[in-house]
Amino acid sequence: MAILIYQVLCAVFGCFGFLNVNICESFIQANSLSNNVENDDSYINDDDNDNLNVDNDSLNDMHNDLETNIGDNDQEELQHMFADSEKPLYVGCDNFSKLSAVLKLFNLKSSYGWSDKSFTSLLVILHDMLPKDNELPTSLYQAKKMICPMGLKVKRIHACPNDCMLYRNEFEKSHKCVTCGASRYKRKSETDEYDDDVTKNGPPAKLVWYFPIIPRLKHLFSNAKESKLLRWHSDARKDDGMLRHVADSPQWRNIDYKFPDFGKEVRNICFGLKSDGINPFGNMSSRHSSWQVLLCIYNLPPWLCMKRKYIMMSLLIQGPKQPGNDIDVYLSPLIDDMKTLWSTGVDVYDAYKKEDFKMRAMIFCTISDFPAYANLSGYSTKGKQACPVCEDETSSIYLTNSKKTVYMGHRRFLPPNHRYRRKTKEFDGKTELRRVRKGFDAFSRVENMKTVLGKRSRTEIRGNWRKRSILWDLPYWKFLEVQHCLDVMHIEKNVCDSLLGLLLDIPGKSKDGINVRKDMEEMGMRKELAPVERANGIYLPPVCYTMSKVEKTKSCKCLYDIKVPSNYSANIKRLVSIKDCKMLGMKSHDCHVLMTHMIPIAIRGLLPENVRHTITKLCLSFSMIHSKVIDPEVLDEWQKEIIITICELEMYFPPSFFDIMVHLVIHIVREIKICGPVFLRYMYPFERFMGFLKDNQRLPRKAIPYPNTTMKNLEQDGQSKE
Repeated sequence: MAILIYQVLCAVFGCFGFLNVNICESFIQANSLSNNVENDDSYINDDDNDNLNVDNDSLNDMHNDLETNIGDNDQEELQHMFADSEKPLYVGCDNFSKLSAVLKLFNLKSSYGWSDKSFTSLLVILHDMLPKDNELPTSLYQAKKMICPMGLKVKRIHACPNDCMLYRNEFEKSHKCVTCGASRYKRKSETDEYDDDVTKNGPPAKLVWYFPIIPRLKHLFSNAKESKLLRWHSDARKDDGMLRHVADSPQWRNIDYKFPDFGKEVRNICFGLKSDGINPFGNMSSRHSSWQVLLCIYNLPPWLCMKRKYIMMSLLIQGPKQPGNDIDVYLSPLIDDMKTLWSTGVDVYDAYKKEDFKMRAMIFCTISDFPAYANLSGYSTKGKQACPVCEDETSSIYLTNSKKTVYMGHRRFLPPNHRYRRKTKEFDGKTELRRVRKGFDAFSRVENMKTVLGKRSRTEIRGNWRKRSILWDLPYWKFLEVQHCLDVMHIEKNVCDSLLGLLLDIPGKSKDGINVRKDMEEMGMRKELAPVERANGIYLPPVCYTMSKVEKTKSCKCLYDIKVPSNYSANIKRLVSIKDCKMLGMKSHDCHVLMTHMIPIAIRGLLPENVRHTITKLCLSFSMIHSKVIDPEVLDEWQKEIIITICELEMYFPPSFFDIMVHLVIHIVREIKICGPVFLRYMYPFERFMGFLKDNQRLPRKAIPYPNTTMKNLEQDGQSKE
């Protein structure tokens, strides 16, 4: 029975505490592996005497271990849970206790997606079938109340509707925003009287849910198996100089060197922080956007870092409008906890080592799409200096006819004596003499910047640095070489969309047209391609990337006929329209498969050799970037190849092709050098996680912070189907 209680406590304290009473993966089989996708000897070959057999743990020992994690008010409820674990389901029943029976039924509910109503009906029928003295609850509410008395607490914090402040700490009892004067409540005007009890003044104008991370970290360490996994980066990681994990990266080593007190304790946690918005109603409209802040744990093995089980939602910001640059207001509770975890740490019991220790934690980097990159960093990713890496050295041109800003001039990344620097006709008619700056101190740009948050009229800030991010308040933040990582998933998708739109001349997505040709003529580029006015209209001379109708059909037919193994990708046939010669409804992973494998096959023998080879090199570059094991010595060569490839694209493709996403490809290898493989910074697992959160579209408010439905994607053994 001791193992059963251990499983229950892991559920109520564990990874999905914010999901109210749903069954968490970690408690259904406490001694099962968390993932079976990798057969890594360093992970599965446990020592027989490693004290991980929870059957040997006594009930009293576990009770004592958990006393430090719960308050005095919860002790009575905990005792009730222990009593239920010892109470037989009915007199004479030896196989099931009251608690184990409910857990078994909840496992089935979560595995097969039973509705709440059907589960209640089942409990009633089973209660009638069993002997009259049985202890089985007769409603879902009673079952939830029994197994989750120690559910993870959620802090509901009121916010100013203009995103100026949170009503917490010294402002907890305030009724109006101290910055803009807006009412705290929805239905309160300036003439209304306020009750001293803020709960009696009606619903708040805006709300944020904060899920404290410190209790969740304590709960992970209270499980011996999870506690051992959190040491993997030190105890079991293969250290042969290759980049397999974030712990292999220079930035990880620099942190340990700069802060030896932090580095010497292998149980200290390194987080990746991700922020993005979702429409909880399930459609693709952007009229409603609720934002979350998610955390992943980089101490874990690479095949577990991004698993849903270990992704923690720390903040949920109510919509319908996104916070934008004012997200710092909502990050303040999380940052306060992160300051505590960095400076003083918290006392935690390690169930694997059977000892107490002082746990500290830090944010290793942020992961977000490009618009959210601007919100988290404070650097505007729009305009002529949109690149946050190049900053004021960004080479950009505004196309007056196309009415868009493009980012060219990539020859400046080439070695000083490279032959492409001297070519003029193939590029913009100029030789390239500029060099690339080695780096800049971002903290010096924002150190003395005064930041005023909130959505109201104020003096416009010039330059791309719009605010001093709250992340700079973390003592170690300025010592990180890469604080905000680029989103390779969306970069790859945008490049793929632009490439296919140009090659197939897809209406609305093609980067070629009359306006682009006029812009090229004004720039003095490839004058032979200038539009020609004729009696029957404007004639556009063909270019090297132009394909005939027959060639487009062959390319689409090739993609249509490609067969791949099961679960390798989506059904490509559904994305290809041979009749219209275009691609339809491509998702991010579809673009990933096309860029890394299929486009070089589809264009084989169809384009001029120089253009075809350049496109193939671009696709191979993306394939290399996604490698899971990387030799650091080849990264410089990768960088050279990518720079040359982008420069060759400038020779063949129109200027409108080179939006900011194409330019950012130049900087991906730099981040691999500093932070490790990109698959540990993918957006794919976070996007799937957000899709899971908004699964209940009928009741989105309950589907995310307080869901009433069970987790539908868990297998019988409690592992995620992902």
